[in-house]
This record gives sequence, structure tokens and C-alpha cells, in this order.
Amino acid sequence: MSVPASVSDNSRYEQACDQAIAMCDGNLRSTIKALIMANEYLETELEELQASIAAGCVPARTPHATSDAA
Repeated sequence: MSVPASVSDNSRYEQACDQAIAMCDGNLRSTIKALIMANEYLETELEELQASIAAGCVPARTPHATSDAA
């Protein structure tokens, strides 16, 4: 069973939708097209990362500040 989204989640999604539509000058078809393109890009990135991990490569991690710094 899916858990219903909280009010703050719904508000955040509504705001994100409004922003996406505004970025496409109110053109809903352009908004949908842009979101599909972004999703395809992210899917490609995910597939490339999964292939790298399967080949034994580990994605670089961002360095964290350590107390051992000289």
C-alpha cells in the first residue's frame, strides 16, 4: 500500500510544478517535454553509474574535512 503524501510534500510538488511551468513560459507541452528529457538524462546517468559499479569502479566521493589535516 502506498503512503499518502504529507501536506508539505504536496505543497513542495505544487511549487515545483509551478516553477517548471513558469520556466517554459506557461506552455504545458514544453514543460512535459522538458521533464521527459530531464528524466531520460537521469536514467542514462544512472545506467552509466550502475555499469561502472558492476565493472568494479567506485564513484569518487567528495573529501570530508578531517582533524588530521596538517
